[in-house]
Amino acid sequence: MLEKLFQLKAHGTTVRTEILAGLTTFLTMAYIVFVNPMMMSDAGIDPGAAFVATCLAAAIGSLIMGLWANYPIALAPGMGLNAFFAYTVVGSMGYSWQVALGAVFISGFLFFLLSIFKVREWIINSIPMPLRSAIAAGIGLFLALIALKNAGLVVDHPATLVALGDLTQPGPLLAALGFAVIVALAYRRVTGAVMIGILLITGISLLAGFTQANGIVSAPPSLAPTFLELDLRGALEIGLISVIFAFLFVDLFDTSGTLIGVAQKANLVDADGKMPRLGRALMADSTATMAGAALGTSTTTSYIESAAGTTAGGRTGLTACVVAGLFLLCLFFSPLAGAVPAFATAPALLFVAVLMTGGLVQVDWEDLTEAAPVVITAIMMPLTFSIANGIALGFISWTAIKVLSGRWKELNPSLYVLAGLFVVKLALFN
Repeated sequence: MLEKLFQLKAHGTTVRTEILAGLTTFLTMAYIVFVNPMMMSDAGIDPGAAFVATCLAAAIGSLIMGLWANYPIALAPGMGLNAFFAYTVVGSMGYSWQVALGAVFISGFLFFLLSIFKVREWIINSIPMPLRSAIAAGIGLFLALIALKNAGLVVDHPATLVALGDLTQPGPLLAALGFAVIVALAYRRVTGAVMIGILLITGISLLAGFTQANGIVSAPPSLAPTFLELDLRGALEIGLISVIFAFLFVDLFDTSGTLIGVAQKANLVDADGKMPRLGRALMADSTATMAGAALGTSTTTSYIESAAGTTAGGRTGLTACVVAGLFLLCLFFSPLAGAVPAFATAPALLFVAVLMTGGLVQVDWEDLTEAAPVVITAIMMPLTFSIANGIALGFISWTAIKVLSGRWKELNPSLYVLAGLFVVKLALFN
């Protein structure tokens, strides 16, 4: 049955190899079951329901990717977009989490349509590569600010906006220790480095009495507080158009980059360098996003951590199915997730931020018409606490600077249209 479903022999792999690859991928991305519920709870969502939604969304997405697209790529609620959901759409803009879930669902539906009608390539090719790198880096800096805030390393200040936190408190010190451990383990290529860091700091916190645990294993919490609670009508408000676009835009580039990157590393591309069944993989991602929104979590997307599984030999969808099974098993460990303090997950956020800012190396810093919009895009996300604002100002500055520099021929029509729409949005509906 497995041979018929996944064509193991044709891909030069075995059931044992696929299981080990799935376990490897899971260990590298399992930190999301601790981090995402904490972020969702900051948006007002019941943490128990958010935990169940996170596990189920990851399981459903990975299962669809494995069974339908037959790729060793796992999915889960994405880092960055969960922060945008909780701290910008709900926290700063003041929308309810039900409306935010509606925006996530609509973005997933639009992504599904883009995948069906095959306009993904046109959209991606119309956006300059430096701007794509800037968006990824900006999300990284956004995550870094949230991580430092959650750790207590950065606090608000009436005169300077931000200041260094109290380093005599255990939270900031344990967060710093956790970050150092994660980086060191990742450098040594230890599987599950992020997971180990989170559990280590949580263990120290429990032993020192800084946090309390109500057990390790229990029946899954109720999903009732969030199941089908999304507000689609509220999400169609005109002021949320840029929010929906931000969810769609970031998911589109993140997913495309992850799929192609993992497929190339695993030699799953054809002779022309193209990825077979790409449409199925994209539709699996968009379907998982819609399912996740219905369950009660932010955008579900493909994880670059899947590359760890392909390095371990994973070549088929069986790897993703193993990951799905392990996320379902996580449903019974909700007490452990509830015992993880914010300063234990902060190092994981900061580590992901480091990885995401690495894309800036691709920018031509000698070309000021590229460097300036890139910096604006990247720094405005954390400073305005909004991915959408960073994207908007990035497109506007890129277009305006190119035109004023006499290099308007480098712009395509879509850039003019998007920049104009963002100007209208910021002027009238901000």
